[in-house]
Amino acid sequence: PKGEYKPEFSLAPVAKKLSEYLGVEVKLAEDENVVGDNAKAMAAELKDGEVMLLENVRYRKEETKNVENFSKELASLADIFVNDAFGTAHRAHCSTTGVASYLPAVCGYLIQKEIKFMGGALADPKRPLVAILGGAKVSDKIGVISNLIEKCDTIIIGGGMA
Repeated sequence: PKGEYKPEFSLAPVAKKLSEYLGVEVKLAEDENVVGDNAKAMAAELKDGEVMLLENVRYRKEETKNVENFSKELASLADIFVNDAFGTAHRAHCSTTGVASYLPAVCGYLIQKEIKFMGGALADPKRPLVAILGGAKVSDKIGVISNLIEKCDTIIIGGGMA
């Protein structure tokens, strides 16, 4: 949505699917501002065992710029931050590194699993070790590539980076 509200990018379908998976109603804080009056009121009314999902953080242009104020707004609604988005954990966004600056933060099970797998693969790899990297944002991967150069026998780069 690039910083503007677009209903087609609402997380309403995600809230519905989460409700099915969890077996409890997941309340969507329908708030174009993400952390506006509606979201704050809903969060204040939550009882133990209830679940609330904020709207798409990309509705706010501050999200991808890691603006301190938006990070603080997000953090104000929580007691702890669990990041389980391995594929975006490297991005300095409000909903990843920003909010983690203002709350106790831990990684979730998926990130633990990925760290264990990657750590084992890099600590004692079977040779030849080949890394295949893809995607469009080369700037996001420069650090990864630099580290892999020393560890890998071959690096294959595809996608938008090629």
